[in-house]
Amino acid sequence: MNKRFVLRTRWLAVAFIGITALIVGRLYILQIIQGSQYFARANAQFILPQSPLIDRASIYFTDKNNTQILAATLEEGFSLALNPTKITDPEALYNQINPIVPIDHNTFIAKAKQSGVQYVLMAGHLPTSEGQTLEAANLPGVIISEDRWRYYPGGSLAAQEIGFVAYSGNLVEGQYGLEKKYNMTLTRNSQDLYTNFFVQLFGGVKSTLQGNSQTGNLTTTIEPSVQQELERDLVLYDAQWHPKLAGGIIMNPQNGEIYAMAVSPTFDLKDFGAQTDPAIYGNAMVNNIYEMGSIMKPLTMAAGIDSGAITATTTYNDTGCITVNTARICNYDLKARGVIPMQQVLSQSLNVGASFIATQMGTTTMRDYFLNHYNLGGITGIDLPNEQAGLVANLHTLQQVDYDTAAFGQGIAVSPITMIRALAVLANGGYLVTPHLVRAINYDTGITTTLNWPKTGPVLKPQTAATVTQMLVTVVDVGFAKGISFPNYSVSAKTGTAQIANPATGQYYPDTYVHSYFGYFPASNPKFIIFLFGYEPVGAPYSSETWGTYFHSLVQFLINYYNVPPDR
Repeated sequence: MNKRFVLRTRWLAVAFIGITALIVGRLYILQIIQGSQYFARANAQFILPQSPLIDRASIYFTDKNNTQILAATLEEGFSLALNPTKITDPEALYNQINPIVPIDHNTFIAKAKQSGVQYVLMAGHLPTSEGQTLEAANLPGVIISEDRWRYYPGGSLAAQEIGFVAYSGNLVEGQYGLEKKYNMTLTRNSQDLYTNFFVQLFGGVKSTLQGNSQTGNLTTTIEPSVQQELERDLVLYDAQWHPKLAGGIIMNPQNGEIYAMAVSPTFDLKDFGAQTDPAIYGNAMVNNIYEMGSIMKPLTMAAGIDSGAITATTTYNDTGCITVNTARICNYDLKARGVIPMQQVLSQSLNVGASFIATQMGTTTMRDYFLNHYNLGGITGIDLPNEQAGLVANLHTLQQVDYDTAAFGQGIAVSPITMIRALAVLANGGYLVTPHLVRAINYDTGITTTLNWPKTGPVLKPQTAATVTQMLVTVVDVGFAKGISFPNYSVSAKTGTAQIANPATGQYYPDTYVHSYFGYFPASNPKFIIFLFGYEPVGAPYSSETWGTYFHSLVQFLINYYNVPPDR
């Protein structure tokens, strides 16, 4: 009986200690970790109940040394409002306020004279020094309250990827980019302040143990120096070739981490409201689809080799033009090459050669590789909103010509992010990775969760990927000009030039193009894959003319910045 009593006493003591630890832990989170947030909310609601302070977690870039750099955070200051019922001399009040906070005279006087109104907002986002000066002046009819707003230290850096926060109805929410995709993770719920303590206590324990339903900071894979270099090159490309749109992606082909993604033209996150065309907020690398042209040929070559339809040494008779289902397919220069091997299909970018591979595979096999292996008709699952699936209806027909044209990147359209993921299959030994921008979430509870991004496959045999990689190295070594070749590094690359279809007629314009360019290196163990894209550049018909120097510049930058050792 005595032993049983002692045992029960010990269990009760353990339970009591456990409950006490939970309560102390939760109080620490509420009072220490989140104490300033609750204080600010309470203060703002006391002064201005209808306008609670924004409360949101931060977003970070990550540099090559794994140092976190703020991309989106909160800035604190004050707002200035008036109570017209307590203002007797609007002109005198204006003369007192204007030297501290410059305000349009007519606007101020009009608001200060409103009748029957007790609160009129005059200015927000005031620096702390200005707010404290006005607060100390204790002017009649002037309401100074704490304010908090979203701040983007990088300005335009990665603007389409980060997104911004703005009103949606009565709510302040993320509108584009990561701000929208991770809105629930970034938003701190103001209702938590009024939740029953024990609900918070045990609810917090449950969600902490499960690792979900928590607010936290985002750690991204975006490397700010790489992002800045990509954006700089896009600006230079725009100035030289005047496209309607340009963009680029730099990604790790092994795991899908995106070091840089950019669109030009772009905008400044610090002043996003100044834009008149909301289309600029969207991310064309994810939201738009295009016919990509000859950068599709390496995927056609890989499908042909992997399926056994051809080998790397297969030859064919290139006649310059062929007729398929009454449609005429020609090389870019209409010239015949005679009997040549598969390498020349890539080195000389021959449409007739790509058509030959498609015909050798047959419609069923090619459809399987393009739709099931490369997933060109699906989405990648990237953590950005409004990803667009590929337009691949031509791969569901029975006409051989639709497959022949798809083999060289016409007649099907995909997004740039879908294209770079498919091409990364060649660089990583045959696997489909999930492109992503967020590496980890650092929850307010103190727990950091590294996100797990799927990698599926292999969708190609490793030897197939290695074979096509070497063919693309030959494209660079033999076909590229000396000024943009890489004697000490093995680089696999290919250009693409696609005609643009007239939506009214369905026919292709004769003189407007999409220019694309991709490459990965070191080819012996690729660490980077680059995709570059220009829509309707002016002054040159071929991608090799417009993108060559910029691709070379980016490769050299990455080699120097990451100190990549030569591989040959």
